[in-house]
Amino acid sequence: MKVTAISPTLFLLLLNTQRSRFLIEKYRTIAKNGQTELIIKKSRFIASVARVEDETAAQDFLTATKKKYPKANHHCFAYQLGFDSEAQRMSDDGEPSGTAGSPILEVLEKQNLVNVICVVTRYFGGIKLGAGGLIRAYGSATAAGIEAVGKVAGISQDQYELTINYNRLDLLTHWLTEHNIVTTDINYTDQVCLKIWLDHDHAIKTLAAITDLLADQLTSQKINSGFNEVPIQ
Repeated sequence: MKVTAISPTLFLLLLNTQRSRFLIEKYRTIAKNGQTELIIKKSRFIASVARVEDETAAQDFLTATKKKYPKANHHCFAYQLGFDSEAQRMSDDGEPSGTAGSPILEVLEKQNLVNVICVVTRYFGGIKLGAGGLIRAYGSATAAGIEAVGKVAGISQDQYELTINYNRLDLLTHWLTEHNIVTTDINYTDQVCLKIWLDHDHAIKTLAAITDLLADQLTSQKINSGFNEVPIQ
């Protein structure tokens, strides 16, 4: 069988087109805390979402939300904790059973979000929605809240420090942008020193591609490893 070798640069071009298949996601969660509001048949549904690490933090956020909206009729919530959603809690807070906490939790489950709580606060507007209407309203409010703050994936990555000459900077930054590799902590001295995060399983091949691109005119060293959070579009 004939095996055709490909250059590191070509490998990365192929890898980039299939990038989503290779990323090693450990978890997904929201990008930041925040809230949004929907008006549905004169009722106000305020979805407040936050990142929480444990049940104490989740309960503290729920308490703070209740204090923020003391005159609301309901503060329904759900949360998931742990990389494998080891802890789940939800509450209808006076709404008909299964019409509030369950649809909130279902949105978190479908979007695979962990270490997050969503509290949907309702100010009743005088028009009853019925069970089906409530389920849709609480689910829609939760989805809108998550969309407003964005999502991130925790990716197993390694951080590298690269040192290059100034005349190679434009070429490198253009290549990194094309491959969705974020540059951080750029220092300008007699040379340019910058840091990048690379997918753990493909870091060596990526560095080989960069070395090939710059004709060996760089030095690199691994300085960190862990979970880097990248935006989910």
